Amino acid sequence: MSKYRISEAVERLRTYIDAQDLALNERIPPERLLCIELGLTRAGLRSAMSVLESEGRVWRQVGRGTFIGARSVLNLSEVRYLSGITTPDEIADARLIIEPELARLAAENAVSSDHKELRRCYKRCSEATDWRAFEAWDNRFHSAIATATRNKLLMTVFETLNAVRRSYVWQTQRSDSKPSANFVTVDEHNEICQAILRKKPDEAADAMRAHLLSVRKRLILRDAEE
Repeated sequence: MSKYRISEAVERLRTYIDAQDLALNERIPPERLLCIELGLTRAGLRSAMSVLESEGRVWRQVGRGTFIGARSVLNLSEVRYLSGITTPDEIADARLIIEPELARLAAENAVSSDHKELRRCYKRCSEATDWRAFEAWDNRFHSAIATATRNKLLMTVFETLNAVRRSYVWQTQRSDSKPSANFVTVDEHNEICQAILRKKPDEAADAMRAHLLSVRKRLILRDAEE
């Protein structure tokens, strides 16, 4: 298959997946249905899948299918163990050390498909009408930054940290039913996103650090009120 035809197949597949709003690790339709839906041959679809898999957008397992996101390499028992011995303050400290540097590297290494995913995650997060949707897209926004580093080892480190972090997020009780129209995280996400899109590593790191400090402050205030 020519480079042009592969590029067209990749764009068709990427557009289709974006339109489905599938959750991380959710299975996409089988190849035979996708070929019909996208007007691709089996060979063309598999070539496109290989490109998206190399980008960390999908992962495949023989006999099970193709799933959204990068292949998980986490040992869930280890994640549960880490969650049991880790405090929220330790999680916040770890995020402040790791995630600004992920944002810095994302600004240096991100390609056009990463930029598109970041814009999409930011937009959907800003449009969320309930906390469940907001937190899902917030998680995908931060995951997209890790993916944009193009460093699989760092992506795995982030994935481990994020899995432990989310065990505490799920326990969060909120008094309001949805994010407010001027929720500060939306502006903070925009600062991070724009710095990465402009390929400004220092600005991206600073924006991420400011965001995480803001999140930490809000959590402390919420705990104090409770």
